[in-house]
Amino acid sequence: MTANNEICAINAVQLADAIRTRSLSPVEVIDAILERMNRVEPHLHAFCTPTPELARAEAKRIEAEISAGRGAGPLAGVPVSIKDLIFTRGIRTTSGSVAYRDFVPDEDDIAVERLRAAGAIIIGKTNTAEFGYSATGHNPLFETTRNPWNLAMTPGGSSAGAGASVAAGIGPLALGSDGGGSVRIPASFCGLYGIKPSFGRIPLYPGSRDQRYPGASGWESIECYGPLTRTVADAALMLSAIIGPDPRDRQSRPREDFDWRGCARAGDLRGMRVAYSADWGYVAVDPEVAKIARDAARVFERDLGCVVEENHPGWSDPATVFAATMIAETDLRGMRKMIAEHGAQMSSHMVDLIMRPWSAEDLTDANIGRKALANRMARFMAKYDLLLTPTACVPPFPVLMQGPDKIGNRYVRPESFLAFTIIANLTGQPAATVPAGFTRDGLPVGLQIIGRHLDDAIVLRASAAFEGARPWAHRWPPLLERL
Repeated sequence: MTANNEICAINAVQLADAIRTRSLSPVEVIDAILERMNRVEPHLHAFCTPTPELARAEAKRIEAEISAGRGAGPLAGVPVSIKDLIFTRGIRTTSGSVAYRDFVPDEDDIAVERLRAAGAIIIGKTNTAEFGYSATGHNPLFETTRNPWNLAMTPGGSSAGAGASVAAGIGPLALGSDGGGSVRIPASFCGLYGIKPSFGRIPLYPGSRDQRYPGASGWESIECYGPLTRTVADAALMLSAIIGPDPRDRQSRPREDFDWRGCARAGDLRGMRVAYSADWGYVAVDPEVAKIARDAARVFERDLGCVVEENHPGWSDPATVFAATMIAETDLRGMRKMIAEHGAQMSSHMVDLIMRPWSAEDLTDANIGRKALANRMARFMAKYDLLLTPTACVPPFPVLMQGPDKIGNRYVRPESFLAFTIIANLTGQPAATVPAGFTRDGLPVGLQIIGRHLDDAIVLRASAAFEGARPWAHRWPPLLERL
């Protein structure tokens, strides 16, 4: 293994320590990561706007700061990528849309602002579905992102490039966004750890919008940012740098009373009450996914000492509730103006959703349905510390699909594979995905871990405990051996 490859295999916690103690220079790290990017990107298409010059300049600045004995932030010199929906000052942010092809924000999103302040080095913007309206990796503007475990397959989305880049070792940290599973799905499909923290933990501002098209905005009450990483400890390190309230986000939450990094150290889960739902009682699940997820759930009982029982919360399929909630939080006037100008060059599934003749009753029914689901979940979680499910209903599927139309022996809508992830966006609960295993074809499968309201700490602890029992970070896609 070359020195550059060795650097690319180092996790963020170790990189930060090595740079802080001057065992590695940030310039060495960035050079290694950019060399990996140049080698892999022609096959992967994870980045829509790489920023090598900016990254090298920042690495030299941080190296000079450390050499001068000035304090380094907790992420000093660590490479990070930013999803292309998230504002980055001075770096193009297209949201995967021709309408934003040349848009360069003049301010950072709060999470990016905090990553920069912690010393992280931005290596580029990662590819996304257009405005995040799909859990896949294609849009009308850029090459389709591929899954490094099998280039014919999708890495999931909408944080597609984020998942593919970390899985291929192009930096240990990626910031994604999750409005219905868009961190957890690509983490699951790419064999990574991904966590959507509790709603409001990470402030959202300004969101994907500018003055031309106010409608191109995030979903205010269901969207969260979150890290995609190779280890639980890396995710906790990143979260520790970006959580906390900000007056620019009226829904941001006060700072929690626990140590994020401390929670990522495996603790004792013995005696915890854990529910496992294989299918919510109504979902079509691929048989191979079902077996892998069930075996992973048994680890909590067999190896970690939890009391695990199969149980379903008991709600009916909230797919229509979720779709109408997205629309209720979308500026239809602004989006329809954009479609009037650019619709022929926009994603057809998104255009169809926006242009549907939504009624006031559709939107109020969704609000009432969401409240009912949240209440049922609260009653269910009163009996359990954790709720486990498969992360996605299927393994990675071929690129350029919105989703499979058949799962097992059942015909389904293409978006049905998101049935497990949308729930935590509707309730605001913390939810993570851990790598659970691989299909016979070598494709990753994830297990979702959902915690009680605001109980991010137990989700991290449980994730770390599972990681200790079933380590995964040593596995890399075969693609890297061929290039």
